[in-house]
Amino acid sequence: MDTSTADPATLLDTLDRRLVCALQVDGRAGTGRIAEVLGVSARTVTRRLGRLLGSGTVQVVLMPDVRDRAVGALLLRVRVLRGRTDAVAHALAARPDVPFVDVMLGGQEVGAVVLTDAEARDHLLYGLLPATGAVLETDVHAALHLFADAGRWRSGHLTDEEAAALAPAPPTTAPPGRDDLDRRLLDLLGRDARRPHAALAAATGIPESTVRRRLDRLAAGGLLRTHATIDPRLLGMAVDANLWLDVPPGRLAEVGDALAGHPQVHGVLATSGRSNLMAAVFCPDHAGLYRFVTETLGPLGVDRAETAIVARAVKRAGVLPGGPHRR
Repeated sequence: MDTSTADPATLLDTLDRRLVCALQVDGRAGTGRIAEVLGVSARTVTRRLGRLLGSGTVQVVLMPDVRDRAVGALLLRVRVLRGRTDAVAHALAARPDVPFVDVMLGGQEVGAVVLTDAEARDHLLYGLLPATGAVLETDVHAALHLFADAGRWRSGHLTDEEAAALAPAPPTTAPPGRDDLDRRLLDLLGRDARRPHAALAAATGIPESTVRRRLDRLAAGGLLRTHATIDPRLLGMAVDANLWLDVPPGRLAEVGDALAGHPQVHGVLATSGRSNLMAAVFCPDHAGLYRFVTETLGPLGVDRAETAIVARAVKRAGVLPGGPHRR
């Protein structure tokens, strides 16, 4: 994604934006349920969602589960030789343990999120990246606490009442142990989280009633969190930026929680490294980013903010824009 303003003719209309926001709340919500909450006909919802999903404008996938990984999430800032950015970005994006990859404005930095075990982490950080002549330097930040991830972002086109009516039931149990069938179902939903029960039953060769029971169990354990991936420019958000913040330790939790609830923020993590908080934000333009820094961060008492603007999203929640899904 570049930072130029999108052609207004390509922007989604109000109903499409509301449908996208409904999928952000619950990516597996049925068309009838969405139609009832939004006050439109089921036929209209079916037609509109068919166009949005069929064209790849919106892709609904499962959010990666950090709890599956022994070392949690790592945030990488990889500085590369000019002209070699695409090669490094796409090499990282090809890895199934890297769900997010961005090329930053200026073309000499690649940002990535890594979810892996210790062995694969060490091979990447101490073997593959240093051996790549295009890589000049790598900063590694461990995610110490997750305040909000991309799966929690809402584009703000639903009322609070509508969002509450669409919201799935919160988890009621700890994440359950998973057998081969659970992993198969999660893999299928990882490619398309809107697959209906019947399609999952056909793909796995098990009864639909068994699929329903398994998915209910996985949902109760918080393993069916979805993410509706869309180019934010279509929602009027032309600028994506990562803000690396210095916050007094005594206020870190307060500031993280405040940013997690902001409608422009699509990720907030407490991190190791020179900065102790990273927030990813969508803004309509550079003036909107300036207002966010001055009017939102300023009153929160942030000591310092480094702003890194995303020039292009290469991979989001395991999705390669315009390409196949990767897990």
